[in-house]
Amino acid sequence: MTDQAAADPHPWDHLEVPAGERTEAARRLLLAAVDSFARRGYHATTTRDIATAAGMSPAALYIHYSSKAALLSEISRTGHQATLDLVERAEAAGGDPVEQMRRLAEEFTTWHARGHTVGRIVNHELHALPEEDFAAVAELRRRIEDTVRRIIEAGVATGAFTVPDVRTAARAVTSLGIDVSRWYSERSTETPEELGRRYGILVLRMLGAAV
Repeated sequence: MTDQAAADPHPWDHLEVPAGERTEAARRLLLAAVDSFARRGYHATTTRDIATAAGMSPAALYIHYSSKAALLSEISRTGHQATLDLVERAEAAGGDPVEQMRRLAEEFTTWHARGHTVGRIVNHELHALPEEDFAAVAELRRRIEDTVRRIIEAGVATGAFTVPDVRTAARAVTSLGIDVSRWYSERSTETPEELGRRYGILVLRMLGAAV
């Protein structure tokens, strides 16, 4: 693993996976896979690349994961579940639809900026997932979009939001946050939290809210 990746606390730790859920060796392999997939792309990465970055032999990798596809699947499922948890918390926290959407947009954007390395992988390597794992991730993505859509629908019902099509608006909201992981880096001038606050205002204006 690169020195930069080892020093960066965000590529995997920010997903807040319980420490006891996997062995230290498995966690090292996940961190190495995140780093390797982000730098080389999934298809250009070999199991040897991942094992070497984790300080293991290729044979040792197979004790914990059956393939590099299994690593990608765990990274993708965990990343999408963390995102779903985030948007559902924003909805459950209460307040009117404007406050819910502001909270959701801020936290969704902050997540993708802080975890931009993982964000690039889980959103741009979907095509590489095995069919069964893709279906599981697609369901998580549907639930994320449905949560955003419910908030927008509630805002339209109260007159707080004005949009031509709720489903399109929901996809636009999530797309804005997801795209942050494509360009954000440690060299960006804004902190993830600052960017989140700015995107929160932009999203509300896009939805026609008075802000």
